[in-house]
Amino acid sequence: MIKANIGLRLHDSRPGTLSERAASAASQGFRCVHLALSKVLGSGFMDAMVFTPGLAAHVRSSMQGLDIAVLGCYLNLCTPDESEYARTLEKYVAHLRLAPQISAGVVGTETGNPNTAYRYDPEHSHTDEALEMFIRRVEPVVKAAEKLGALLAIEPVYTHIVSTPKRARRVLDAVASPNLRIIFDPVNLLHPDNLSRRDEVIAEAIELLGKDIDIIHIKDYILREDGKMDSVAAGTGEMDFSAILRFAAHVKPGIQMTLENTVPENAENARIFVDGAYNEQALA
Repeated sequence: MIKANIGLRLHDSRPGTLSERAASAASQGFRCVHLALSKVLGSGFMDAMVFTPGLAAHVRSSMQGLDIAVLGCYLNLCTPDESEYARTLEKYVAHLRLAPQISAGVVGTETGNPNTAYRYDPEHSHTDEALEMFIRRVEPVVKAAEKLGALLAIEPVYTHIVSTPKRARRVLDAVASPNLRIIFDPVNLLHPDNLSRRDEVIAEAIELLGKDIDIIHIKDYILREDGKMDSVAAGTGEMDFSAILRFAAHVKPGIQMTLENTVPENAENARIFVDGAYNEQALA
């Protein structure tokens, strides 16, 4: 049996230098990280100009033996501001150029909303027009990934354009590139509007997207009395992880699973919870 490959977002680790944060994550038993340079090193590290081989060397030497599962570039590809899109495209290409130099598994992103505020708009975000716009906007990014020998992984989110497994499948089929992959975040596919169908949504995601899933994000949720959902650390909420971890253990052995919505004080407990639940499914 291949052991669970569990990581965390490095910006959720104890504050410090890149090396200190990596050491903290390693000391808590994590094997890989989700690295958002702008959240660890400062906002200037989203600027395409800073992505040099020298920066890559600094990142590599700071990782304390941890793998980089995801290099994060979570910017809105569907802003209607064309000049902003051009700047955003440069940043994606810079991340894709850096990714192979630091042995990052994928450059990860979400799929945005069709407005400058990156805000969910129930009237427009889930339209065919928004989805077609995303496909047009992501295609140049994927072409850059192909040229640079990198992978781009999109993360479907209910409150974004690619909101369902079916819409994600449409994107994958339309772009038709082996360099376009999926980050599977089950909780991000859930919303008070579809929570009553939780297990159906998860099963559909595994069925439609399973062959293209390269990374799994693991977090939990709590449904509040006012009907809204709060994301929390794994093992502290209401999520049923059995189908997800069974898929990971039996279909995607070794897949990197990064925790979200942890703090340094509960991250190790969340890892232990996921590790135990994974082992149960692996032996089932």
